[in-house]
Amino acid sequence: MLRQLSLAIAFAVTAAVAIPAVAQDAAAPAAAANTQGPQQIVTTISDDLAKAIEGHQAELKNDKEKLIAVIDDVFLPHFDIDYASILVLGQNANNASPQQRERFAKAFYNSITHRYAEGLLNYTRGRVKVLPFTGDLNNKRTVVRTQVMLDDGKSVSVDYAFRKSKSGDWKAYDVIIEGISYITNYRNQVDAEIKKEGLDKLTADLEQKGSAAIDDMAKDTKKPGGANQ
Repeated sequence: MLRQLSLAIAFAVTAAVAIPAVAQDAAAPAAAANTQGPQQIVTTISDDLAKAIEGHQAELKNDKEKLIAVIDDVFLPHFDIDYASILVLGQNANNASPQQRERFAKAFYNSITHRYAEGLLNYTRGRVKVLPFTGDLNNKRTVVRTQVMLDDGKSVSVDYAFRKSKSGDWKAYDVIIEGISYITNYRNQVDAEIKKEGLDKLTADLEQKGSAAIDDMAKDTKKPGGANQ
């Protein structure tokens, strides 16, 4: 399933769990986001991603850090980083210090983006169709629905949950692929690992093993007695 949906997962998950990274041009896109609504933001992301990827696949494939920088530049200004990180930790966030939360968020983000980054190399313009908004726009939270086209011509439902920040701009905080919230999915995995070995050990594993630690978490939750996904 993950292999079939690699493009949708790469496009969506990297957005859902991104955290701050050093980027020279981050301030300008962030300022532009202040004037955009949720649907405009998703359209901007898909357009900017196409511009960054198309014609540069070979270069980016050979330079993964440059590919990660593309993810930071395109997705980062449009997501509520702190809120998403707290959602992934769930109740464990209440028992963690600000320093622990910050360290975990950075390690988890790096692991997720390195796991899914190469899936973005298949991204081309027109892969994402933003569906018309129905209903009333809540002034605090809303969902943008999209369809992501796969290589076999089939489409996958990818929804973005948005909330309005204290500064008044819209930022995404969760992504739902075919009805599965990836914040919830990874929260279950993270919770199981924290109960088993503690937050600091999990964070250290993410820092040292990177995406392999994410794979280990997924395996553990599928074992008898593991957290439900």
